[in-house]
Parts: sequence; C-alpha cells; structure tokens
Amino acid sequence: MTTTILRKSVLGIAGLTATAGLAAGPLHHTTTSTDTVDTRPAAAQTDNTGVDTAALTPHGVQGAQSHIDLDTEQTTNAKAIITATKKTGLDERAAVISIGTALQESKLQNLGHLGDHNDHDSLGLFQQRPSSGWGTPEQITDPAYATTAFLTGLKQVDGWHDMPLTDAAQTVQVSAYPDAYAQWEQQAADLVTQHWNN
Repeated sequence: MTTTILRKSVLGIAGLTATAGLAAGPLHHTTTSTDTVDTRPAAAQTDNTGVDTAALTPHGVQGAQSHIDLDTEQTTNAKAIITATKKTGLDERAAVISIGTALQESKLQNLGHLGDHNDHDSLGLFQQRPSSGWGTPEQITDPAYATTAFLTGLKQVDGWHDMPLTDAAQTVQVSAYPDAYAQWEQQAADLVTQHWNN
C-alpha cells in the first residue's frame, strides 16, 4: 500500500477513559478553509432518487475533489455505511460525512492490521483503534459496528450537521491531516444519492 493510513482516533464513546494521555470524548476543533467551491444551487433539489441533493453538501464542496473507482467490496462497504446510518436514525448528511471519512481513512476498504504500514493498531473502514476504546478488533472490522461507533461520536459534536464535512470528520477522528477529508465530499454525496433508497 503506497499510502500509510494514519489513525489518530482518540474520540471516546460515552464512558471512554483517557488513554495514553489522550482526552476522552470529542475534541472540538475548527478548521477554516477559504477554498470553498460551491457547486450547489441555493434552492433545494431532489433528483429521481428522491434525495435532497442540496442537503447532502450544504456548504458545497471544499477545494479540489478526489475520486476513485470502487470495486464490489468498496461499494458494499459504502452501502453498509448507509444502512448503519439509517438504523441510527440519522439522515443522508450523516451518511455523506461517514462515507467521506471512510474514503479518506481506508478508501472504503475494511482493512485489517497492516504491519509496518499501520498506524498503531488502526483497523477497519474508519481506521479505529482498539487501544483508544473504539471496540475489539472484531467489532471495528464489522462495517455496521464501525459506522455506528463513528456516528455515536459524530452525534456528540455540537452542530455537526451544519459543519463542513472536513470539520465534522476531524472533530471525531482527530487526524494529523484535518483538511484531507474535504476532498471526498462530492464522491460521498454521489454514493449516498445513488444508494440511499436502494
């Protein structure tokens, strides 16, 4: 793997104790980007899928966007994130944030331990760490569990629904590259549009 996946997750799910000096619970950061490219019209639009496409990216997209072609496994993982999001009772915007985060963390691959290419004990779609309280290796390599854990963290972030994707993701993930999530917002929105009602 040419890109080392970095995982700095210190977010706690309720009751997580501080680990190795890292704070429990979400860390409230703000990231300012002046490279916002708003590709959405102001009025809400729904397409033939019945999804309010303007609500998927309420701030437009920030900066240059990346795109990867997904294989069957990656598409299945995107669908699993959408299904888990629905089960938590959250909306399409939460699914966009979740998929965008997983695109950055793992390219939607349910990664096991990567040896020397691994950042500590990071695993799964969101590169969550058992040692930081995200769950057991078996749990966090289960896409439904991993998504629910991520969303539990997201719900603890005040105002997450109105944040740019990269800010919401960074507050949960605490990445060394906080702006990197922004590049996946358009592809994440496209995947949610395509699969939300399937």
